[in-house]
Amino acid sequence: MDKRLFIKSLGIGGLALVKPSLPISAATTDNKAPRLEKTAVQHRVWINPDHKDTAAVLQSRYATYRKAGITDIMFEADSELHFKTAKANGIKAHRWMWTMNRGEKDLLASHPEWYAKNRKGESCADHPPYVDYYRWLCPSKPEVVNYLKSQVKKILSLDYVDGIHLDYVRFCDVILPVNLWSHYGIDQSKELPEYDFCYCEQCRNAYKEKNGIDPLQIEHPDQSPSWRKFRYDRITNVVNNLAQVARQHKKPISAAVFPTPEIAKRIVRQDWTNWPLNAVCPMIYHGFYRENVSWIGDAVAEGVKGLHGAFPLYAGLYLPDFHGNYSELAEAVRLAIQNGAAGVSIFGDVTPEVLRVLGESSL
Repeated sequence: MDKRLFIKSLGIGGLALVKPSLPISAATTDNKAPRLEKTAVQHRVWINPDHKDTAAVLQSRYATYRKAGITDIMFEADSELHFKTAKANGIKAHRWMWTMNRGEKDLLASHPEWYAKNRKGESCADHPPYVDYYRWLCPSKPEVVNYLKSQVKKILSLDYVDGIHLDYVRFCDVILPVNLWSHYGIDQSKELPEYDFCYCEQCRNAYKEKNGIDPLQIEHPDQSPSWRKFRYDRITNVVNNLAQVARQHKKPISAAVFPTPEIAKRIVRQDWTNWPLNAVCPMIYHGFYRENVSWIGDAVAEGVKGLHGAFPLYAGLYLPDFHGNYSELAEAVRLAIQNGAAGVSIFGDVTPEVLRVLGESSL
């Protein structure tokens, strides 16, 4: 599933992403990345490669990208031509992988027991929330972790792939960004059971073994700090395992995450400041949260503070939110860098005007 189709299905429009990634060899074996030295501003872009593109077109495109300060591209699908042409132009080529949200038909048919269950006991395998392809795996199952490790190993074994970029590495959105509530005709001012995951038997038993109570027996499970932490830790365990695979291949691992540490933990159970990554791209899509451009700087500052210099942060910017206002885009890039971002990650149409803004910020 092209991520652009997901954004389009929400009625919001179409998505697209510097310093060089921290060398994977610098990561320590205790899952703690070293502190970083400040380097020149560089940028990233998320792309779904078009297999119809010719070598000549790509050569011109990626040369232009590199001149604008784009040094890393996250490709949503495999394309040896795209990857190698980007690399030939001095751009690192990462494979962008959907992680916990896996709706492949063969996987659904062969392993429906791998999928997460909501507080009502409904499985994502046959009751997907929001949209049909929202099929979330349960992070507590060793079989799921091993499957994801095998997928990362397969990707990183390709010599033209420079790194792995994780997306959907989280639980289902228990609360959507406020701008999407009207699209689904729901009020999520509180956590609703049909969107609250994972209450499968394995998760409940693991929590009960540690805390002495089944989460379904807690009067208000949505308000339980220990139950929330249990789920943060389940996702962190997945990331730890995938990071080990990346280290074995001596290639960097990064992730697209929710905009701030607080929002990520509250609405998708993501504790990304404690992950062993080489870079992180928080999706600071201000329009989704009905915020103005100044919030981008605030969100970056919160993320940078939470990371304590562990690895670089690239502020994810959603181009349709700027409605063609390139002075606002330039302001967003400036605010991101001013507040500690290593650069920005762009999702949307990378036009000459966008490249101009990026190029001016990376000088």
